[in-house]
Amino acid sequence: MTTKPGLADPENPLVPFRAFDRLHVARFLIIEADTWRDIEAYGITAHPYPVQLAFVGDVDGDRDSFLDELVEQADEGLRKIFAYCDGFDTGTNLRRWMVRHNVQEAANYVNTRGRTVQQIREEAALCQALGAELARVVEAHGAADATQLHERLAHFVDLEQRAGRLPLTPPERMPLGRKIANGIEMIGVPLGLVLISPLLLLLLPFLLWRLRSLERSDPEILPRPDDAKIVALGAQEDHDVTNPFSAIGDLKPGPFRRATATTFLYLLNYAAKYIYGRGYLTRVQTIHFARWVFLDNKRRVLFCSNYDGALEAYMDDFVNKVAWGLNIVFSNGVGYPSTRYLLKDGASQESKFKRYLRNRQQLNNVWYKAYPGLTARDLARHSEIRAGLETRPNSSRALRLWLSKIRTTAEGTP
Repeated sequence: MTTKPGLADPENPLVPFRAFDRLHVARFLIIEADTWRDIEAYGITAHPYPVQLAFVGDVDGDRDSFLDELVEQADEGLRKIFAYCDGFDTGTNLRRWMVRHNVQEAANYVNTRGRTVQQIREEAALCQALGAELARVVEAHGAADATQLHERLAHFVDLEQRAGRLPLTPPERMPLGRKIANGIEMIGVPLGLVLISPLLLLLLPFLLWRLRSLERSDPEILPRPDDAKIVALGAQEDHDVTNPFSAIGDLKPGPFRRATATTFLYLLNYAAKYIYGRGYLTRVQTIHFARWVFLDNKRRVLFCSNYDGALEAYMDDFVNKVAWGLNIVFSNGVGYPSTRYLLKDGASQESKFKRYLRNRQQLNNVWYKAYPGLTARDLARHSEIRAGLETRPNSSRALRLWLSKIRTTAEGTP
């Protein structure tokens, strides 16, 4: 199934990923973590978790129709894979089994909501064609006025589309029912927080006292990562401009920590949906997709992301820009670097935080990306070029900037 460690062959016979034209990224990973032992630091008898297999995919549209596609395109291959799972045999209804074992994420981040695989591929082809045509026009006619260059390029695309090339599918409209539901949620959550704010203010001293008392007693568990594991993880990285990251860890025991994790992941999901769905997560712009999933009756959390660049740069980006955000999301995990009132310390202790992540990082046994070689910034630039083609920029400076984006795409520079 793989051509390089962890990197899937899109045409493999088990799960032909390329056949799924709505699938952005996907991974299979075998979860076999030994961090369950860390819970003994709280005086709790630890028991190992069973080895688990996870399939994680980010798709356009709804889950149910994608499951139908999986069954249609990869029934035999998925049966061979899932045959190693408890409760799956030759007579099992594959679709029902996948639905029964689906785990809804607690929080999900999408770089740009509404941007489909089809749009990404069409805009990439458009920008490559525009880059070649721009170079031809400049060579034949010189660096003409920016307005004239825009007109020539727009005419070129019009001819290509009339000939059946360079399609640009209009964005899909969100169904009215979903718009209404999203509007209610977008307004309802802040309104609900306002309504309960008097109660929260009354509880705040107790909550802060409880939090701080737990922070003082929570142990840091930060052993040096195993060298063999680091080598194995490194072998799976940097086969593309984008990398996958997977990690799993136990939640700190007790209802307070569980409630805190549940609350902040819910708020993160809200923010990712209504605030950070336009190319950045707080100040970080290199993530395509990320999700947090509770497992084992909320005793563990699985985190999966897809990011551009090297892992060290990815971790540094968060540590340097939003360490407080990492604390809010991850500090409820067993062994996390000590925090003060949730926001202070923690991830800002760089070496400790990186040890924490590395110790909980999981191998991605199989990983697929529908548009290799393209970063999140590339995708944004392609959309900007398309927008500038369809609606001409209204100043010479904006036109020159638009043309420079086309040249950047043609040259393959970041």
